[in-house]
Amino acid sequence: MSRLRDAASLSALEARIIRCRLCPRLVAWRERVARVRRRAFRDEVYWGRPVPGFGDPSAAIVLVGLAPGAHGANRTGRMFTGDRSGDFLYGALHRAGLASSPLSRSPGDGLALRGAFITAACRCVPPDNRPTPAELARCAPFLDAELSLLGGVRVLLALGAIGWEAILAHLARAGRPIPRPRPRFGHGAEWLPPGGPAVLGSYHPSQQNTNTGRLTPAMIDAVLARALELAFPGGR
Repeated sequence: MSRLRDAASLSALEARIIRCRLCPRLVAWRERVARVRRRAFRDEVYWGRPVPGFGDPSAAIVLVGLAPGAHGANRTGRMFTGDRSGDFLYGALHRAGLASSPLSRSPGDGLALRGAFITAACRCVPPDNRPTPAELARCAPFLDAELSLLGGVRVLLALGAIGWEAILAHLARAGRPIPRPRPRFGHGAEWLPPGGPAVLGSYHPSQQNTNTGRLTPAMIDAVLARALELAFPGGR
């Protein structure tokens, strides 16, 4: 029953996220992208709204990215879905046993996450992939609410530096002391605060990183293996 209640609560939060219009610049940009469209998707109806998190309500591992992709999640309405970044990430999650399929094409494709949840610091696609500090601050309560509803979180995995800072800011708001010097982002970075959750870092699976070899499948596989080790120390 608790899992059903959690799912219902997440559904209510999703509805709040989808209705959000707090950031005029982001509203204008997400709707422009949805209206103009990319040539390859010119016949599709874009989502063009804020994108809620996606995954298992009982997740032990939460991945926090930057923002929806212009022609990925802003088109499909699901985090990391419909673009090359998503192909890379869901392939890794599938290899780790956290996703039922290596492909995420659209909501309704049957894909399920097992023990994992994917969200982002910013819920709307920003121009040049750069949300402003004020825009991130306005989105932060959504991350706080999601993580409060996902009561079994043991590992927070940042996909990129903005995700890392969003996680630290969330923990500070939740009353967790952040040490000095402040934990620094890097691929494979770890911060293991007493009482958890563990905080891990990975380079973002953007094409800029994956096409240049800055982030390889082996590299993200190693980070996910560490996340599984910390989330399920006795095995799943």
